[in-house]
Amino acid sequence: MLTLDKFEEACEAVNKVTQETKLIYSDYLSAQTGGKVYLKPENMQFTGAYKLRGAYYKISTLSEEERAKGLITASAGNHAQGVAYAARCFGAKAVIVMPTTTPLIKVNRTKGYGAEVVLHGDVYDEACAYALKLAEEKGYTFIHPFDDPAVATGQGTIAMEIFKELPLVDYILVPVGGGGLATGVSVLAKLLNPKIKVIGVEPAGAACLKASIEAGKVVTLEGVNTIADGTAVKTPGKEIFPYLKENLDDIVTVEDEDLVVAFLDMVENHKMIVENSGLLTVAALKSLDLKDKRVVSILSGGNMDVITMSSVVQQGLIFRDRIFTVSVLLPDKPGELTRVSSVIASENGNVIKLEHNQFVSINRNAAVELRITLEAFGTEHKNTILKRLEEEGYKPKIVRTNI
Repeated sequence: MLTLDKFEEACEAVNKVTQETKLIYSDYLSAQTGGKVYLKPENMQFTGAYKLRGAYYKISTLSEEERAKGLITASAGNHAQGVAYAARCFGAKAVIVMPTTTPLIKVNRTKGYGAEVVLHGDVYDEACAYALKLAEEKGYTFIHPFDDPAVATGQGTIAMEIFKELPLVDYILVPVGGGGLATGVSVLAKLLNPKIKVIGVEPAGAACLKASIEAGKVVTLEGVNTIADGTAVKTPGKEIFPYLKENLDDIVTVEDEDLVVAFLDMVENHKMIVENSGLLTVAALKSLDLKDKRVVSILSGGNMDVITMSSVVQQGLIFRDRIFTVSVLLPDKPGELTRVSSVIASENGNVIKLEHNQFVSINRNAAVELRITLEAFGTEHKNTILKRLEEEGYKPKIVRTNI
C-alpha cells in the first residue's frame, strides 16, 4: 500500500461513491494570510466527510469471505458513516461502536445507512477497545478508522484531486486525529512533488501526534479535552506513525476558542457548515507564514448537530465582541432606565436582554445594578459604547455573558 499505483487504484475505486469537491478560492482567508487560500470542501461529501474514501477502498480490498463475516469499526461519527455506507454498497453487515459523546446527528445518520450502532465509552479509544473485543468474540472483520495503510491510501485520494486542480500548490494543511488522512495526503503529496509542504493540524486538547513525534515514538495521552470530537484521539496510529514522521513537515495545534471563531468565519463568509475538527486547518492559517503561497486547507467534515452549532455560533459572537454584557450601577428612581437606553441607542447598540437587581446594595436608593446584554458590530463598536457610558458617569464593567 501507499504506492503511486495503489493510490491510482484507490482513486478509481472511490470515484464510484464520492462526490466531486472542487477547490473553493477564499478571498477572505487569502486577505487574512497574504497567500492564495483554497478550501477542499470534504464536508460536502454524501456522508458529510472524507471518511467514505478510506472505508470504501479498504472494504473493496477485502475478500468475499471477510465481508461475509460482517464488518465492525469504532468511530466518533464520520468513519462510522463511511463504513456503514460502504458496507451497504457491498451488501455486508456493519456494526459501529461510537463514544457516548458522539453528536446525535452522526448516530442517526449511521443508523440510517443500515448499520447497527453500539454506544460505548467517553472517547474514541474506549470505543475502539470495545469494538476489537466484539470483533474477537463474534468473528467480525475490523475496519480501523485510521491505523491501516489501505484506509490511509483511500484518504490520500484527496491529494490526487488537489494536484489535478492546483498542480503548483505550495502548502496542504490537513487535520489530524489518529493520522490516517494525514498519512495518505502527505505520502501522495510527496510522491507527486517532494518540495510541497504538508502541515498537520491537531486540537491543542488532543495533540497525540505532536507528543508522539516529540517523543520519537507513539505515546498515549492521559486524556483529551476538545470540542473537536472527530479528532479527540489519545493515541495516533502505530502502523502509520513512520509515514507521518517522515512526510509531515510540521504539526501545529489549535485552541478550541480559535475553532469557534473559524466556524463563524466559515458561516458568514462561505455559507458553509463545517464541524469543529474540519475547521482545524482554517484556524491554523493565522499561525503560519503563507504570504504569496498557494495553500489548500482541507475541510474534513461537516457533520454537526444543531445544538452544538447554536452553542458555537453564540460563543463565536462573544469572542468577536459582537455580543457582550455590561454592568452599570444607577439610582433606583424613575427615568434612569430610559436614560441608559438612550445612551446605548445613540451609539447604535442593540439591547438583547436586561437584568435589574435591586438588592446589590443595602441602600438601593444609592444604587441598583443593571446588567445589559448588547449586540455590537465588533470590538471597536463595543469600546465606543463603553466609552460613552463612562462619559455619562455609569462606570460600566464587563461581566460574563450568559445568553
